[in-house]
Amino acid sequence: MTAGAGTVEPVEREIPIALPGEVLVRVRACGVCRTDLHVIDGELPPVELPVIPGHEIVGVVDIVGDGVARLAVGDRVGIPWLGHVCGICALCRSGRENLCPDAQFMGYHMDGGYAEYVVADAQYTFKLPERYSDVDAAPLLCAGLIGYRAYRMTGDARRIGFYGFGAAAHVIAQVAVHQGREAYAFTSPGDEAAQELARSLGCVWAGASTEAPPAELDAAIIFAPVGSLVPEALSRVGPGGTVVCAGIHMSDIPAFPYRCLWEERVVRSVANLTRQDAKDFLALAATLPIKMHAQPYPLADANRALADLRAGRVSGAAVLVP
Repeated sequence: MTAGAGTVEPVEREIPIALPGEVLVRVRACGVCRTDLHVIDGELPPVELPVIPGHEIVGVVDIVGDGVARLAVGDRVGIPWLGHVCGICALCRSGRENLCPDAQFMGYHMDGGYAEYVVADAQYTFKLPERYSDVDAAPLLCAGLIGYRAYRMTGDARRIGFYGFGAAAHVIAQVAVHQGREAYAFTSPGDEAAQELARSLGCVWAGASTEAPPAELDAAIIFAPVGSLVPEALSRVGPGGTVVCAGIHMSDIPAFPYRCLWEERVVRSVANLTRQDAKDFLALAATLPIKMHAQPYPLADANRALADLRAGRVSGAAVLVP
């Protein structure tokens, strides 16, 4: 399938070839991420088209390229958003490969997982915890990984607000609950389904994004691509609190009074992920009983899945299955 103006189109292609250092993976499931919408809707810097979207990829290694030692044919693996970095710039050498100026991303610069087969750099391909099915494992590869990187930016916060209770928040809120923190869910006004899901997963409170929570927050993570939520979240965190913007794209942040930021409050963004993020989070996910709310769609119904996500009709995560 190739990216178009707001939709994808089915095409027939030959099975790709795994070059040295790469693996050919037969896709079993691929999550539908809001980043896919940003790519398909043209909200990110343009890239060469056509390209196959998808970066929450679960599959089985079919062919191992020359020089690959840590993966074998038959391994079940996950392939996330980060697909390749230069490895030599100052950012890469300091452990910040997520900021590499020459980074390439699956489903954006490189063909992704809205397909039956995908080729990936073996260094950015990871074995998955056995406790999750293929469909349930797919959201771990971006919703989980990016969410976990954002979650770690909150430090030792005890009361954490999650703005936009979709794929990422429903995973990371469970991590927070399992680690003894209080999770507060903020949804679109009137989204009773998302609020009920949040409460069922252990959130101590769930309400509209415009509502005041019953307690002052130590930190907030914004997953919804809505800039007006930044001053809203700042108004809900206490002195020294942190607001983390976890999306790759967000509408403009409106002007807000300095008093919202004063008392050492912090606003910061999260960009992409590192291989260490993947290793750390997948190891953690293997130890936690994360309940995944994943809605499967046939690969042929990719446009319906994208439309449902765009319209807010997906509770939890949407996953394509070839």
